[in-house]
Amino acid sequence: MNELIKAIKDLCMEKGIDENVILDALEAALVAAYKKNYYKGKNDAPNVLVSIDRKTGEIHVYAQKTVVELVEDEREQISLDDARAISGEYELGDTVNIEVTPMDFGRMSAMTAKQVVTQRIREAERDVLYNDRQDQSLGLVTGTIMLVESDRVHVKVDQYKETEAFLPKREQPEGEVYKQGETMRFYVSDIRSGYKNTQLILSRTHPGLIKKLFEMEVPEIEEGIVEIKGIAREGGSRTKIAVHSNDPDVDAQGSCIGSRGIRVMAINNELKNEKIDIIKWSEDPKEFITAALSPAKVLTCDVDEEEKSAKVTVPEYQLSLAIGKSGQNVRLAAKLTGWKIDISAGEE
Repeated sequence: MNELIKAIKDLCMEKGIDENVILDALEAALVAAYKKNYYKGKNDAPNVLVSIDRKTGEIHVYAQKTVVELVEDEREQISLDDARAISGEYELGDTVNIEVTPMDFGRMSAMTAKQVVTQRIREAERDVLYNDRQDQSLGLVTGTIMLVESDRVHVKVDQYKETEAFLPKREQPEGEVYKQGETMRFYVSDIRSGYKNTQLILSRTHPGLIKKLFEMEVPEIEEGIVEIKGIAREGGSRTKIAVHSNDPDVDAQGSCIGSRGIRVMAINNELKNEKIDIIKWSEDPKEFITAALSPAKVLTCDVDEEEKSAKVTVPEYQLSLAIGKSGQNVRLAAKLTGWKIDISAGEE
């Protein structure tokens, strides 16, 4: 059984799992296997302990019996005289371990070990995924398109190769095309854990994808100098992102755009040319709403603090621009600011 211990040690080192977690689980599984195979699950199975030597890998099965004056149940009890025949140190109430290891238990142990190790590794990897997600390090992943189906796209995620990942239809931007072998970035919107495997639910429409891409491309955001205050997105079409600088000498919008637009262009390319409006955030609702309606020019903005609504006038020739195609521009501005916005035409 030395090979078993070596295999468990190697696997645990590779997966970053405590080997005692595997061995403890294997001992518990062998108890169940012993009772099932040698007692057919009947109630006459004794209390059993399985012990695996952490160095040699030797496996021993012990029937556990309590030392009593008068034996009423031979499965669970042993007399004081019989216990002291084994060791003179036993006292009433002690537990005696009597070895009952079957001759062919090694074969059963190997089969059970394979099942336990496989299951525990899945569980450990699932726990790693959950912990990563809590640490917000799992938000953005890189994956390769493996199979395109009508309702989902199957993806192989580089850093979690043994985990199933897919992009549901609802998480795909309208008009985005996927080709087998293509590599792209995804946002992990959910993690589902089942008995057999763990699934990553990916998204290309989630606002979190925008946030993570800007954090990657803009060092000032990662350093905390520039802060993302809000994101409103209609995946595949248009995004409005509100940014604020915590340093008066740093231009938040300029930092996100980059020299000659190189930073925002990199994000545009990843998103297949989705339009991105970078908005200057303000705690003054009038200023924020006015900026959010960009690129339209705002003439007046009157706000109702109680209703959290705003009435905005724009030049008549810019009314359609302010509203946007199918109302998209004003809809995203309202979502970004959290204010209801009514737009009408006015005179300059």
